[in-house]
Amino acid sequence: MNQRTILVLGASGLIGRFITDDLRTRGFRVVGLARRLSPAQKMTALDLELPILSLDAATLTRLLREHAVDIVVNCLGVLQDGPGSDTNAVHRDFVARLLKALSDSGRAIRLVHISIPGTAQDDRTAFATTKREAERLIAASRIPHAILRPGFVIAPSAYGGSAMLRAIAAFPLDLPTAEMATPFQPVAVEDIAATIAWLVARDIDDLSVKAVSWDLMQSEPMTMAGVVKQFRCAFGTAGWPRVAMPSFMLDLGAKIGDVASSLGWMPPMRSTAIAELRRGVTGDPSTWIAATGIAPKTLAEAVGRHPASIQDKWFARLFLIKALIIASLVAFWLVSGFIALVVSYRAAAGILSAHGFPPALVDPITIGTSLMDMGIGVLIAFRRTAAIGLVAGIVASLAYMAGAAILAPDLWIEPLGALVKTGPAIVLMLVALLMLDNR
Repeated sequence: MNQRTILVLGASGLIGRFITDDLRTRGFRVVGLARRLSPAQKMTALDLELPILSLDAATLTRLLREHAVDIVVNCLGVLQDGPGSDTNAVHRDFVARLLKALSDSGRAIRLVHISIPGTAQDDRTAFATTKREAERLIAASRIPHAILRPGFVIAPSAYGGSAMLRAIAAFPLDLPTAEMATPFQPVAVEDIAATIAWLVARDIDDLSVKAVSWDLMQSEPMTMAGVVKQFRCAFGTAGWPRVAMPSFMLDLGAKIGDVASSLGWMPPMRSTAIAELRRGVTGDPSTWIAATGIAPKTLAEAVGRHPASIQDKWFARLFLIKALIIASLVAFWLVSGFIALVVSYRAAAGILSAHGFPPALVDPITIGTSLMDMGIGVLIAFRRTAAIGLVAGIVASLAYMAGAAILAPDLWIEPLGALVKTGPAIVLMLVALLMLDNR
């Protein structure tokens, strides 16, 4: 058993989770730290949940000493500013505190920092500029460090952009022609993990890796179209006819994604994501390959030479539909409540009156149920309260159906079948509830 201890910051993310598990299988003692871990990610007592971004330098120093950390791997990152996401706080301010903690720890610790490829001249987004500022802080410090700049990461799991490309591959749809031609060099997450394991095995005094910056990606040029094509081969959709999305639709989707982001969701199609996509993913991995001897996996090896499993196909097909499901349920509850309260109030109240409700209760019940419906729509719209809203919607729908069966059974056979259609709506809310998890 190798006794070196690695602290992985951001152990719940795509790269961080894979690295944590991979290093443990290699025999290292790994402390996985994240702001929030899913129940499935809490593998051992060394998987910790802490409010990372609010930890000051002194607290970080105590953490490093308490766990006798030898290597820190920083995988923290957010794509865009929004509720609970601040690119400056995550990429720059936290790194500054981490560097101070490393300096004050009294221990010889190497920092491995996950950054982004490209050059500062091409940086146009807060995501990119703050990532680059973090690199400058690290380079100016005296801390032994390795800055790793992975290309487009191919992993068994899929979040954000990697999930979106899988979804595109599963449908007869292409991004606009210009975007599909963007340089897009991939890297297998296994190669990132192998690089970190290689660095962990190096002595802290090894001058050849005291301060390095490497691009991690396959050497062969690749475009986004080539990456999507490989996924299509895995999904069995390579022969399908395809339609290219107009550019304005991509821009519109990014704006809608920004609105969803303000409600706490993390859609893959946001303005920053599209801007970074259009910049492309390129770099020069020759220095990394020469130093480590790692031969990067080809795209075919990374995606896999075997067909996608049924769970892969289901995920890819449902990924984009999830947003449509949530949006349609929000609209369903808001519009139905608004119609009953404003547009057709007399008709809605008349249904209660016609079925013998006391006149004094007709208006309060009509207004109350309409406001309740709209409230359910608002709850579903916000990510933090979506689960509560969906459960409330299911309960309310069942209550409407039961109440109608007891008090107004004739509504079950009215020509438009409004109550009959409530059943499929309940099923759709249940589907949405089961799909809420992001990781």
